[in-house]
Amino acid sequence: MSGIATPGAGSRALETVALACRTVAMLFLALLSVLIVAQVVGRNVFDLGMPWADELARVSGIALVFLCVPLLALRGRHVAVDMVPMLLPPRARRVFLFATEVMVLAFCVLALYGLQAFLPRAGKFATPAMGISNWLVYAPAVIGFALMAIVTLLRLATLMRGEEPARPEITAL
Repeated sequence: MSGIATPGAGSRALETVALACRTVAMLFLALLSVLIVAQVVGRNVFDLGMPWADELARVSGIALVFLCVPLLALRGRHVAVDMVPMLLPPRARRVFLFATEVMVLAFCVLALYGLQAFLPRAGKFATPAMGISNWLVYAPAVIGFALMAIVTLLRLATLMRGEEPARPEITAL
């Protein structure tokens, strides 16, 4: 059996969670846009500095990336250079893709391990301008890496069944 995998119940549940993360990320994007405009207007029109807005804009930008990555990977729309795997015969391509997914999983596990070692210390401190706990600042990274690890396990399971994970269709320009 070969071909592109069809979504199962586990991937549908994961997609629901990933869609919720994307919705939160879109709110962060809107907040980021408003904050940047407010900073520019505040500085140039009212001669007003807003260090809290700069800090919140940075946190928002980082959060939106980490919260969108799992959905992109689940749908096969993440950035990937697939020229070499596409030139390989189907079995060799699955082996290559499997090795790639194992490396992605290893990176996620390493990042989560690092975060669990780092956050107990960093969580004791607050951000300088807003005074919010670093736990909140790093929460999107933890969520993103955890979901990405689950997505990668799902993609590995798909490859082990002899199918290929989802990937975007290539269209001519």
